[in-house]
Amino acid sequence: MAGTVLTNTGLDAFLDGTPELRDPSSVRAADAVLALLSLRGADRRSGLPEPSVELVRRLLVEDAPAFVYATPEELAAYPAVLVALTARVREAGRLNGKRQARIVAAVEDIVPDFERAMKDAANYTWQRWYASLLRADGTDPADPAAVRAWLAGHDGVRPPDGLNRADLMNRTDVADSLLADALTGAYVREAESPSPAGPLLADADVSHGVAKLGGLLVDRWTAEGLSGALTGPYAHLAPGPEAFPHLVLADTLLDEHLNYYEDSSIPLPPPPMEAHEPQRSVEAGADLLAAAVEEMKGEAGGLYDGEAAHLLYALYQRGACAESVARRAAEFEDWPVDPRLEDAPVLVPANAPETYAVPPLDELSRLTGTEATEEARAALEPGARAMADTVDRLARTGMVFRTGDAFGLTPWGVEVLHYLLRVRWVAAPDGKETAAWDAPTVIAAAEGWSASAATRVLAEWLHAHGDSVDAWSALLGALGTVHAGTFEAAGTRALFGFLDPAAAPVEALRGALGNPVMGAYAYGVLRARGESADETLVPASAHAVLILDRLARHVDDRRTVLDTAAASWPGGVDALVAEMAAVDPYLAERILGALRIPMPVTKRSNERARRRGRSGRRTR
Repeated sequence: MAGTVLTNTGLDAFLDGTPELRDPSSVRAADAVLALLSLRGADRRSGLPEPSVELVRRLLVEDAPAFVYATPEELAAYPAVLVALTARVREAGRLNGKRQARIVAAVEDIVPDFERAMKDAANYTWQRWYASLLRADGTDPADPAAVRAWLAGHDGVRPPDGLNRADLMNRTDVADSLLADALTGAYVREAESPSPAGPLLADADVSHGVAKLGGLLVDRWTAEGLSGALTGPYAHLAPGPEAFPHLVLADTLLDEHLNYYEDSSIPLPPPPMEAHEPQRSVEAGADLLAAAVEEMKGEAGGLYDGEAAHLLYALYQRGACAESVARRAAEFEDWPVDPRLEDAPVLVPANAPETYAVPPLDELSRLTGTEATEEARAALEPGARAMADTVDRLARTGMVFRTGDAFGLTPWGVEVLHYLLRVRWVAAPDGKETAAWDAPTVIAAAEGWSASAATRVLAEWLHAHGDSVDAWSALLGALGTVHAGTFEAAGTRALFGFLDPAAAPVEALRGALGNPVMGAYAYGVLRARGESADETLVPASAHAVLILDRLARHVDDRRTVLDTAAASWPGGVDALVAEMAAVDPYLAERILGALRIPMPVTKRSNERARRRGRSGRRTR
């Protein structure tokens, strides 16, 4: 049946007219290109599917990396087929010279993205991965008997570097769904508006089921007989979702991330350790943890057992640093925990009694930032003990620990959480990945992290870049440009306070004096270290930024701080207010509003108001 499905794409006529594309790899490329264009709705009235810029991009960047395997040497055949196809369609009178030139230019522009996508291991499905392995072993992909013989001799699943079995399963599941949708859409579309070239799919084809049709097509584009073998006698080599019960917990962790950030691509901080225990399977650990979390949801569970997944996510989100049972319970009990302490790290004692006890008053007050009383401590005790019980249940998996009031993730727990987050495409980089980021990327990410995590990762980033003048200069520059003109600008500048000023090279600080945002910050560090610095190099905008940030920190005496700064500001308070409003209108609006000082009306503020009026709200 494989050779009779989706044959009405004009392939024979195309190959007859392009003798230069008759080698096996070009024929396979032509089959895939013409079939995928046809499935995506390309007009076939000329007998060939007519490409467009949009269809070409989808084919090369989305469809081919999902359904087709080609060796690096064979990749050039795909753009070559597309270019030849535009010429054939033009000969049929369906393209003029200008449109053909646009399509050919688009193909040439997309080729680098196409080649990256085809080589990216993250795009491998089971079929594409095994096709790459059997081709590397010299197996003929057109010989189904040879393909089955190779599978019979294969000694187990070996995911590509950087991926897990679940990654391959996930990608396969997505690709199967996409191809089934394309087949269904093509069948319905042509039933409603038949093409003069004849139907792509007959009723008899569709009667076998779109899943089977999709498998047959993928076999033509990867290796003959591969899909049927991997869903039949060799299914153990390509396990499906049922082999990964921990994906339920992974979905819950994804939901937690979306609840926090609304976007799975916003990265979590890397953990402080590169945990790896080769004697323990990360998948087995994920199954064990998922089973424990699921069991804790039962009716007989404790007060906070239903929050187990949330606690796990929160621990990882903190940069995997330890948390306090009492402080976490206090937050659940709606205590007024100081927001500045919510993510503060907790010291883990060397040892502690196994039975949980709420910390004494002085420690409880330090942890929560509130003046705790004996009555309040006693009221918190039942909730804290229930929280400790939940933590202890998680600790039985070996992936969580509790020592006294402190609890956190073990190295194995970090590794398992990292896997569970990434298997559902949550951005959870490791230390090597964040070290490879450029300065704007690490600054943009760190703005959303806890102070302890941001401090650690920025220090690690600088160290990875040799603590050099260039690295510090790039970081200082990014502090003033990342999120500039947005609500997050002030939080980005605040990251300066997480850097070690004593470690900053003098050359980098002097080089930042002229920075319109961070210049005054750099000047202040130089003066505090007793270094010479030319204040005339610091722009007025940078001085205004520093004053505005001081006003944000000095809640109780803002008016005094403003009046003191304005006394030496050229033009006085009105000029200073105008400068602050120009450099950071969002923070200025909040600070000046608290002081009952009207915002200066500027072109920028008018545009900001119009944007808010159109959107109805500010962005995060």
